[in-house]
Amino acid sequence: MLHQRVHTGERPYTCPHCGKGFAQPNNLRVHLLIHTGERRYRCTLCGKSFISSSHLKRHRTRVHTGEKPFSCSTCGKMFSEAGNLRKHQRVHTGEKPYTCEMCGKGFAWIRNLKTHQRPLISCLTCRSLGGASQRSQKVPRKRVCICRFCGKAFSSMANLESHHRTHTGERPYVCKVCGKVFTGLSNLEAHERVHTGEKPFRCDTCGKRFSEAGNLKKHQRVHTGEKPFSCDKPDRRQTRQMNRNIT
Repeated sequence: MLHQRVHTGERPYTCPHCGKGFAQPNNLRVHLLIHTGERRYRCTLCGKSFISSSHLKRHRTRVHTGEKPFSCSTCGKMFSEAGNLRKHQRVHTGEKPYTCEMCGKGFAWIRNLKTHQRPLISCLTCRSLGGASQRSQKVPRKRVCICRFCGKAFSSMANLESHHRTHTGERPYVCKVCGKVFTGLSNLEAHERVHTGEKPFRCDTCGKRFSEAGNLKKHQRVHTGEKPFSCDKPDRRQTRQMNRNIT
């Protein structure tokens, strides 16, 4: 009869705490330990405790032996836990199951959502700072978003969130080809050209193409003769002239 429940889907044993159903009473007993907090099975190697002997056995086999039986079919990366493999696969699928209730932005990992939702953003609505006559007039309101780390001001929440990543280290943009992560979308797009070979930035003078706008700007100095970086030391001729004047 117990086996038949595999086919019928019957789960007559219900958890009184959360309502989850089980086909076998032993599975319910193990599940109840989650609510009671009881962890009677302890690893003798590291001291970590588990609710069942099967969980302890899996822990010892994979953590202490280094076994990684779960392989990503896309890139071949190995994992010790099936759950970690599922999380990793979001790098390739682009799945973002965690959504911010305030702005609707999606995230692939819960840690990125928590970082996003930290109360770090301070937004102020202010008027132009002028004289009394100016303040008495109707001046268009301007929204200013202040970074609580460094005090820098931004005109939009999107720009502030992008800036915050320089402080938090968050890198939510992932390359689907190699898995490399970036703080900004523009950085990811520039990186992806490494894989595609795309060079959308063209020099109008000689036609040479570049994958990044910054590299094109540097190249154009060859034609313009611009030398934006100057040495603060006098050149050799100036030094010699100064020495003659001294003597």
